[in-house]
Amino acid sequence: MCQQAIYPGTFDPVTYGHIDIIKRGVLIFPQLIVAVAANPYKKPLFSVQERLEMLSRAVADIPGVSIESFDDLVVDFARKKNAGVLIRGLRMISDFEYEFQMALTNRKFAPDIETIFLMPHENYSYVSSRLLKEAGDLGADLSCFVPAYVEEALKKKISGPKT
Repeated sequence: MCQQAIYPGTFDPVTYGHIDIIKRGVLIFPQLIVAVAANPYKKPLFSVQERLEMLSRAVADIPGVSIESFDDLVVDFARKKNAGVLIRGLRMISDFEYEFQMALTNRKFAPDIETIFLMPHENYSYVSSRLLKEAGDLGADLSCFVPAYVEEALKKKISGPKT
């Protein structure tokens, strides 16, 4: 049995949906690494360090979870960490095509590493970081989607100077 799994993502910013997947993941795997992707292709709003800090606060009370960053292929990171499983969240059917494509590509690169999909609680099934950034930029109350410190950081970041 695999003792350690990786839940990779951009987490820009972390949401209650991400936290729900993390809680579900540690019910299956005794050790879960939440891996923050540097991923410059997504042009994240928050720096890697800011995302690591927000996630560390979010999981502080969840045993068996550690937070790390990576900037290489996720399967290479998984091998470095001796993790045989990647966890991916599926919110809606619209996520499936992209996630399936990524899982098959990862399988081609690393047939020894499995991908499993977990669904968040239905309360969070429609929440995306991108949507929250847009809503926050328009002044929406995000308290039911993210922890207070994330909402504060998000609103501070998006109200800053526009470039």
